[in-house]
Amino acid sequence: MPDIYTDGTYLANNPGWHEEDADWKGGKIAEILRRNHVQPRTIGEVGCGSGAVLEAVSKKLGGAVECVGYDISPQAAEIAGKRAKQNLRFVHGNLLESSAEPFDVLLAIDVIEHIEDCIGFARALRSRGRDKVFHIPLDLSVQSVLRASPLMQTRREVGHIHYFTKETALATLTDAGLEIVDWFYTSGAIDLPSKSFRGRVAKLPRAAAFRVAPHLAARVLGGFSMMVLAR
Repeated sequence: MPDIYTDGTYLANNPGWHEEDADWKGGKIAEILRRNHVQPRTIGEVGCGSGAVLEAVSKKLGGAVECVGYDISPQAAEIAGKRAKQNLRFVHGNLLESSAEPFDVLLAIDVIEHIEDCIGFARALRSRGRDKVFHIPLDLSVQSVLRASPLMQTRREVGHIHYFTKETALATLTDAGLEIVDWFYTSGAIDLPSKSFRGRVAKLPRAAAFRVAPHLAARVLGGFSMMVLAR
């Protein structure tokens, strides 16, 4: 994995570590668990960042679930550690190299697109949790390919080195030996405050297109991710 996650570069480029999206992501994670009747006693998160998403999940599931977040970044571990409380703790280290017992649910939220060997990473998660929840940005769309700059921006600013469509994201998990149980689109570009003028202008047509033809909207306009439950 690139050194930007351990040398402070990622934090410098993303000082909030995307905490502003944490409650929204936590709600989507809780949604996919509930609609598939998954009631975990333990949840682990690989690449937990600031810990805000795992904290949100803990609150939305009632706080009784034992939650443990792992991150290789010392800066992330320091930030996340301030959120620790009963049933919520954080570890500076690589979950895949730890001696932790398998979790009932393992989260990999906006992580796989950062990993050089993304299939090997997904395969390694198989033994680390009964159910796996992935949140995967769908960076590849007609408009992102035509403009090119959005892909390079995500590479430069947030460290994405793989770019997925719905089909290639699901195929990557399947190729890793995982069974897809459920998935749905998420749209930060519609649901969350826009960070640019272009994003604000695109919000209404994106929302309208998604209501009529969600697959086409994701493939052509972009701005979508997917939440996936796999085993």
